[in-house]
Amino acid sequence: MDLTIHTSFLPHDDPDASLAFYRDVLGFEVRSDVGQGRMRWITVGPAGQPDTSILLAPPAADPGIGEEERRTIAGMMAKGTYGWILLATRDLDGVFDAVQARDAEVVQEPTEQPYGIRDCAFRDPAGNLVRVQEIA
Repeated sequence: MDLTIHTSFLPHDDPDASLAFYRDVLGFEVRSDVGQGRMRWITVGPAGQPDTSILLAPPAADPGIGEEERRTIAGMMAKGTYGWILLATRDLDGVFDAVQARDAEVVQEPTEQPYGIRDCAFRDPAGNLVRVQEIA
């Protein structure tokens, strides 16, 4: 099989705040922005990687999701346990400093993990965990 990762999903509860984080803080390109109000689907991705994207979407927009599931999702998002993503960089300290300077919520400063990876972590405005791993 010849497969690639095209798009990953992360939920948002405030499209403008999520857009500002991924575009202005992380520097991702905006590929599309459709819908209106809080019901917006925004696709962003790293410059120079047009085939890899993150879809920022309202998690409870699916008409098949009932009120109980919507409450569960909202609760998980509030705790930061619903969505997360792992990014990679060759300059972990530079990324950490730049993101921290933009007042992102720091979860973990750059740390050498016992399993051999050096990484750090932030939360986006929806509570999603954004881990950044250093690569050689």
